[in-house]
Amino acid sequence: MSTYYSLHYHLVFSTKHRQPLIDKNWQSRFHDYLGGTVSGLGGVSEGIGGINDHVHLLVGLKPTHVLSDLLRELKKASSVWVHENIGLQAFGWQEGYAAFTVSATAIPQVQAYMEHQAVHHEKKVFRDELIEMMKLAGVKYDPAYLD
Repeated sequence: MSTYYSLHYHLVFSTKHRQPLIDKNWQSRFHDYLGGTVSGLGGVSEGIGGINDHVHLLVGLKPTHVLSDLLRELKKASSVWVHENIGLQAFGWQEGYAAFTVSATAIPQVQAYMEHQAVHHEKKVFRDELIEMMKLAGVKYDPAYLD
């Protein structure tokens, strides 16, 4: 028998110290770069969103991918891109990330959620959003590591 899989992940990570460094003027190019990097690492970019202090990615991965390796390379490459293309040397990512599995049937809802981040964050800050996501997914967390 062949190997069949449907592995989709909702990934979330923030800028270092949650600084609002991702400017609207280059955010779209940055999201395109993130998607291209995911592809270059052998994944499939299925959606990207976020605001000035964090990003959300919906990615399809192979069973052979190691999630932590993919995120390390994605964060590293995207930081270099910002340094070289935007000239923002202060840019960096906070350590860690949140990763949630997504059922294939839930992909459209997650994509819509990512597309409307700006509106969503008019009412809710990133920290509260992350806590809500973790509670919904049943993830145990230590509040000391959320800032």
